[in-house]
Amino acid sequence: MQFTLEARSGVNLIRAYSARELIVGARTLTGSCIVTADTLISNWRPASAAAVMAADLGPLLALEPEIVLIGAAGERALSGEVRAAFGARHIAVEVMELGAACRTFNILVQEERRVAAAFLLKGESPAEKAT
Repeated sequence: MQFTLEARSGVNLIRAYSARELIVGARTLTGSCIVTADTLISNWRPASAAAVMAADLGPLLALEPEIVLIGAAGERALSGEVRAAFGARHIAVEVMELGAACRTFNILVQEERRVAAAFLLKGESPAEKAT
């Protein structure tokens, strides 16, 4: 889906997304990533919400967000251990459908909120890469 938005200059905004691709500004990402208004971390390990472990949270927590959005296609369950790690730091976390997370992220960035979004993208399977 393509977005059109009057943007603050110099901030990361989601321009388009699909289950396999995210366009942040002029950059196209094809793997799970973390995005804030001014930071982009590509190649984040988890590929699904269920695969997120407390050990994966370091890059997210280092950004010191007040809100974390996790955008995933399909399932939306985080482990109790992961939810507790956010709760211990008083960080609100919400897991939502990928499109909703993209739209919410853009709105919160425009409101100048300290938001970080982790987008869990479905990468190409080895069979698809071979063709």
